[in-house]
Amino acid sequence: MFHQIISFLLEVATSLLGGACLLRLYMQYQRVPFANPVGRFVFALTDWLVLPLRRFVPPLGRWDVASLMGAYLLKFVQFGLLWLMAGGMASLVWVPVLAVFGLAQMTISGLTGLLIVYAVLSWTQSASPISAVIERLCAPLLSPLRRLIPLVGGIDLSPLALLVLLQVAAMVLASLQNAVLR
Repeated sequence: MFHQIISFLLEVATSLLGGACLLRLYMQYQRVPFANPVGRFVFALTDWLVLPLRRFVPPLGRWDVASLMGAYLLKFVQFGLLWLMAGGMASLVWVPVLAVFGLAQMTISGLTGLLIVYAVLSWTQSASPISAVIERLCAPLLSPLRRLIPLVGGIDLSPLALLVLLQVAAMVLASLQNAVLR
């Protein structure tokens, strides 16, 4: 039970901090201004990790690789600690591989959460600064689907379609992870 509790707490902490790093990466890529509540929250959660990494990891075009590296390192530490707690039964070689899969799963989960928040905010027609940021982050993901899926009775089904695609991607990723780790 102790191992399960520690594993859960590590997952929550790395998902929160790593998700913030990925959100920072995506917000910078989309050139979303950080002078809003979401941006300030992301900076507050990630500056301690991303700023030191920037000294060693330069950006790659519009991609803030230090933010991506920060999210990866958090997953690496999570799986490394779990490996140590398990007594090092499995090969340490798998920890970096698990961190890559964990990062991909965290990305899919983060996009899923972002889309759910977007859908809820679109139903309520909220005029908050958060809704403008969420709209700006989701629009590039939804625009290809909006060209393919017409409005049905005035309702945009593209968020639902993208959620389905993300769930399929999560299933494929889990299957790939199982195949690699066998």
